[in-house]
Amino acid sequence: MIERTLVLFKPDTVLRGIVGEVLARFERTGFKIVGMKLIHATNEVVGKHYEDNVEWMKSLGEKTKKSYESKGVVVKDDVLTIGKRVRQQLIEFMTLAPSIAIVLEGHDVIAKVRLMVGGTAPNNALPGTIRGDYAFDSYGLADTSGRPLQNMIHASDSKESASREIAVWFKPNELCSYARVEDALLYRKV
Repeated sequence: MIERTLVLFKPDTVLRGIVGEVLARFERTGFKIVGMKLIHATNEVVGKHYEDNVEWMKSLGEKTKKSYESKGVVVKDDVLTIGKRVRQQLIEFMTLAPSIAIVLEGHDVIAKVRLMVGGTAPNNALPGTIRGDYAFDSYGLADTSGRPLQNMIHASDSKESASREIAVWFKPNELCSYARVEDALLYRKV
């Protein structure tokens, strides 16, 4: 019933000085912050987060290739090569400046946080979502600039991903369990 998820406020969120405003949206939803830290991530940490995994990189490369082709751009590289290049760009971006790593806890937190964050491409994210309200990047601008999409936030997409990603960014003793005032109402038994 209660689960945990990893949320990363990427360097663009930290550099723009909107961390508090965005964090408040999660807290107002009733989610508990059970872990949080400011970290200037190393290549090693980000490399563990964006796994050096052939299947993941192929999937990333496939999405990227389809995006290019939908714009009429011919891509000659194979999907693995593209995925490796995008992974490297992501590592460079995530080590550019500090990020804030957060573990949120609550009922259905993984799916709800992803809804709150909005679509991956900020220019297509719905108003009312975090990316829709605060982000302004697009794949086109990122491609023109030769960099990855700067979309403010990462949020785990499954229980398995959340578990793996939380372990990359936090040691078990860095996570705190406690009761919020709302817990008595939200999780009461009748």
